[in-house]
Amino acid sequence: MNRDDERIIRGMVRQRERRPEGATRVGWKSAFGTRGGMEFLGIDQPLAGHLTEVTRLESGSTVDASGWDVPLIEAEVAVRIDSDLDPSAGPEEAGAAVGAVAPAIELIDLGSTDDVAEVIAGNIFHRHFLLGEFVTCDGIGLDGVRLAVTANGSASEPSDPRQVVGDLRVVVAAIADQAELAGDRVRAGDVIITGAAVPPAPFGSGDRFEVELTGGGRVSVRAA
Repeated sequence: MNRDDERIIRGMVRQRERRPEGATRVGWKSAFGTRGGMEFLGIDQPLAGHLTEVTRLESGSTVDASGWDVPLIEAEVAVRIDSDLDPSAGPEEAGAAVGAVAPAIELIDLGSTDDVAEVIAGNIFHRHFLLGEFVTCDGIGLDGVRLAVTANGSASEPSDPRQVVGDLRVVVAAIADQAELAGDRVRAGDVIITGAAVPPAPFGSGDRFEVELTGGGRVSVRAA
């Protein structure tokens, strides 16, 4: 488990220390949750980051990423947690805590992964996130969640996020397990964005992206 990895422990403590003081809490983010990503970093679970209102943008926002090193956009599924989760929560308990889902976008500025503790301390390359409208969904219903991405006017077929990041209940349980390392918990009202449901894409001048949850909401962003 990640909680037994000294790199993860150090990174989560530093991440907590670097959180913006007084920032309004939103929840958590999952990162490097694909099989390949975990193997690359030598980890057993997705990495955990935090979300606050400091980096939240409204759907439809325009973002200037021209000064970033490697700007990427990730289409994700967001889940809303309706009851507190202990670090020991398993997938079934984690799924039972989910009350709603929404489409989400995360913008990251990819950097070096040589120092895993520092990657975590820096909130895993996070820059901004955007959330669409939440729709009611329980843990069992998560298996039916599908996302479609429209990139610069070209629409994709709806895809199953489980094919990329695995069972979303397992992702939620992994975040709950690691939150304790930052002296925190996954709490009722938290939002978790569960990792890139399709491969991340470059985000450059003039790009326009929209992410749609099948039968649910939409969220969009464009690059200046």
